[in-house]
Amino acid sequence: MAETIQELSLEDVIGDRFGRYSKYIIQERALPDVRDGLKPVQRRILYAMYSSGNTYDKNFRKSAKTVGDVIGQYHPHGDTSVYDAMVRLSQDWKLRHVLIEMHGNNGSIDNDPPAAMRYTEAKLSKISQELLRDINKETVPFMPNYDDTTMEPMVLPARLPNLLINGSTGISSGYATDIPTHNLGEVINATLHYIDQPDITVSQLMKYIKGPDFPTGGIIQGVDGIKKAYESGKGKIVIRSKVETETLRNGRSQIIVTEIPYEVNKSNLVKKIDELRADKKVDGIIEVRDETDRTGLRVAIELKKDVNSEAILNYLYKNTDLQVTYNFNMVAISDGRPKQMGIKEIIDSYLNHQIEVVTNRTNYDLSQAESRMHIVEGLMKALSILDEVIALIRNSKNKKDAKDNLVAKYDFTDAQAEAIVTLQLYRLTNTDIVQLEEEHDSLKETIAQLRHILDDHEALLGVIKDELKEIKGQFKTPRLSKIEAEIAELKIDKTVTVSSEDVVVSITRHGYIKRTSLRSFKASGIDEIGAKDDDALMKYQMMNTLDVALAFTNKGRYLYLPVDQLADVKWKDLGQHISQLVAIDDDEVIIDLYQEQAFEDTAYYILATKQGMIKKSNVSLFKTSRYNKPLIAMKVKDNDEVINVSRINKDTNITVLTNKGMSLTYSTDELSDTGLRAAGVKSINLKNEDFVVLTSTIEPNETILMATQRGALKRISFKVLQVAKRAQRGLTLLKELKKNPHRIVSAAVIRQDDKTYELITEKTIETGNVTDIHLSEQYTNGSFVVDVKEVGEVKALFIKK
Repeated sequence: MAETIQELSLEDVIGDRFGRYSKYIIQERALPDVRDGLKPVQRRILYAMYSSGNTYDKNFRKSAKTVGDVIGQYHPHGDTSVYDAMVRLSQDWKLRHVLIEMHGNNGSIDNDPPAAMRYTEAKLSKISQELLRDINKETVPFMPNYDDTTMEPMVLPARLPNLLINGSTGISSGYATDIPTHNLGEVINATLHYIDQPDITVSQLMKYIKGPDFPTGGIIQGVDGIKKAYESGKGKIVIRSKVETETLRNGRSQIIVTEIPYEVNKSNLVKKIDELRADKKVDGIIEVRDETDRTGLRVAIELKKDVNSEAILNYLYKNTDLQVTYNFNMVAISDGRPKQMGIKEIIDSYLNHQIEVVTNRTNYDLSQAESRMHIVEGLMKALSILDEVIALIRNSKNKKDAKDNLVAKYDFTDAQAEAIVTLQLYRLTNTDIVQLEEEHDSLKETIAQLRHILDDHEALLGVIKDELKEIKGQFKTPRLSKIEAEIAELKIDKTVTVSSEDVVVSITRHGYIKRTSLRSFKASGIDEIGAKDDDALMKYQMMNTLDVALAFTNKGRYLYLPVDQLADVKWKDLGQHISQLVAIDDDEVIIDLYQEQAFEDTAYYILATKQGMIKKSNVSLFKTSRYNKPLIAMKVKDNDEVINVSRINKDTNITVLTNKGMSLTYSTDELSDTGLRAAGVKSINLKNEDFVVLTSTIEPNETILMATQRGALKRISFKVLQVAKRAQRGLTLLKELKKNPHRIVSAAVIRQDDKTYELITEKTIETGNVTDIHLSEQYTNGSFVVDVKEVGEVKALFIKK
């Protein structure tokens, strides 16, 4: 006993067993044979029905009877898998030409399960007869079934190219196949031309096979993908639903879907569209209805008034199975192994199979004809000497003795002697002699024809062509799928996905952003904005949900924020921090926020840094489709940062203010239009240890308010400034003191609506009216508004409307 135990590594055992398993499921389960286009279980189902006489010209028979026959004789697996395969062969939304006719519930395009096999009835369809035709004439090889009690065919004669016509799909170990269905007439035309011209190109074949033809119809886009697939076995196309727009009595319109892509579950499609409507992912759909009945598929998508139906359709194409991508992966079993094949290889393999089938059938028919000819000649000879034959038989002891005597005396063969002794007496009339002579002449002609087919390859091909033409004439149907050369580009109109609503977008100094409905905004005071204790409103602006908010940071980057994606929060509640929308650095802060809608190329953003650099970039450059991370607006050095961002529609004046009180004003037309990754040019020529505190656009009727660290505020009018050229040192706006000189820590241009200021010190916030600060001359340090000894030095100045 111990000698029979083998020591093997687990790796070898698993590898060997899995290799055998893989080989089995590849060859015997999941992949179709290139010759008849059938998987083993499908072939066994059809052969079992054929063998039991369950053919198209007979009555329907319980499906359970067929499943029992298949399991009992050919396919010892679960009844569910056999029945499921049988049902699929009867579904006219899966196969271009069903191979089984079924009475009862055989499922639906909504993926409803079929009725149990005890309730349904089935029989072979008429076209299945062409797959099985001549199978009893030794046309195909047979092999023993699983228990050696009977024989089953290894392949069917398949008098039509079923693999291309009905396609196939399957997954095995290491291989998968996806072969689409095609139009029978087109496939047979292509096969006929291939027979006449074996060196035909794929492009020439595509004159006859335009592309797939799905039982569910639809629109196929991408001729290049079809050609690539037909050449290599792999390719990609797009299948789009067939739709039309109807106008209703109430002025509304509705999109009617009459054909959907192949293998798309209709009920899931309708559910998905309705979910998009319910979740307000798409705006403009009132209702989705499945109106499918016995007359055909129909899904109605009712729209609101004045809605762009084409834009909604594009959104649905992109986000639902109203349009899908189909990937060709034409893998089939060829010569016992899986192979990825182009269309020429598939047709060639099929043709070689037909040559073999017709040759075997012709040999069989020839053998039968020659055997019968031999018998007829014996009967004719016997009838010519009838009296002697009768006398010999009467004088014989028994049947065997009679046969032996006939062979010995008249040189009949055993087969002829058997036919003579079993001849019935009524066959000895003159009429039967004439019939024998006619049969002899007919057999002689038949044998000559059959030998001609075997001797002349062109004659054999002619037989194949004639039979294909006959099948085409009997079963061809019009094309169901429409083919378009190009894959249409889907442009999603934002108005479809977002309902237009005016909102208020606000951002706090610490970077908390939100959108608020006008109702909530108007019900509260501006100062009642939800913010943390040490935070305050930095900017708010009226925007639309179709707009985009651009938030600029001190690191020269900007965040692209579609307004509809901002949290919808009440004015009194805290928004979400900007870092929850887009990941920014810990030391990165938002310095300004702007509204964009059309990103017109007539406007510009001006970005300025603390170290005196400046740049101007066209607004159109800031539009993007990828906005999940910060985008570069200006290249900034490590020791520098952006402090101001301005938006201009036309050339105006720029004023620059430094910490040491230097000021330079010049026209924006001195700035050339640069790309987003540019570092800009020098704005002002800074003294040592000086830096910019403000760079802003300014109009002649506006003033500048500046705050010094010592608690003084100074306001000057535009006329104090002197318009000069860029990159100069500028003029001095402060009176220089030897001891504890004033330094500008913060400044702002006062616009028409600006009313109050907030002065932020180390300990307090001082608020006052802008107009209370009187206009000053050039060389003054302004007026003290806080005592720094009590409240600490001034840190920042903010202006409020």
